[in-house]
Amino acid sequence: MSNCGVASRRASEEMIAAGRVRVNGVIVKTPGVKVDLQKDIIVVDGKRLEKPAKQYYLFNKPKGVLTTVKDDRERNTVMDYFKNVKDRIYPVGRLDQNTEGLLIMTNDGALANILMHPSKLVDKTYNVRIKGRITDAVLEKLAQGVPLKDGMTAPAVVVYVGYDGATNITEVEITIHEGRNRQVRRMFEYFGFQVHNLRRTQYAFLTLSGVKRGAYRRLTREEVAGLYKYK
Repeated sequence: MSNCGVASRRASEEMIAAGRVRVNGVIVKTPGVKVDLQKDIIVVDGKRLEKPAKQYYLFNKPKGVLTTVKDDRERNTVMDYFKNVKDRIYPVGRLDQNTEGLLIMTNDGALANILMHPSKLVDKTYNVRIKGRITDAVLEKLAQGVPLKDGMTAPAVVVYVGYDGATNITEVEITIHEGRNRQVRRMFEYFGFQVHNLRRTQYAFLTLSGVKRGAYRRLTREEVAGLYKYK
């Protein structure tokens, strides 16, 4: 019910307990009953529940926005940018609050699981701006792998972009296929660098081209098919 946009998970459970839901003509008051929208007839308050169409969006997340469906402290979340989308969607993976850039939003659980599974090796590219200069030796170590508390990171592709003496900012591009919590930040922090700005610029073959900060666009059928090739 929550996936179909009827109500939140908790509210849906309350509706079921109140006897407002019928499955194939029989009132069901026990949450967690397995149903198939392709075969079963589910009626909520007299209205048949229809399987929502699959939705796929590429979102350019701004800095300071939480990658979550709901926040108990009522902080700004990615869902605030999708108020015009009626179907329930959710982010694929996470970008921490202070990281901006490319985020996929969908209601296709199968695709989300494919893209987030560690074995699929989906590349994610980040533009990193750090305080101070960085040496070739550190860049090489970043590429080879960094021993973090949760284990050695996998090899990465690291490209030096440049250094701005006026701001004392070095710009680096790094491509990884892992999805550990705050991984890119922690990799640079391991070498004593403070990350000034972090932006994900590419996910698989998708880029932010034409999508302004805080905006989104639908993925094309060809792009969705391309993401499914990681299966």
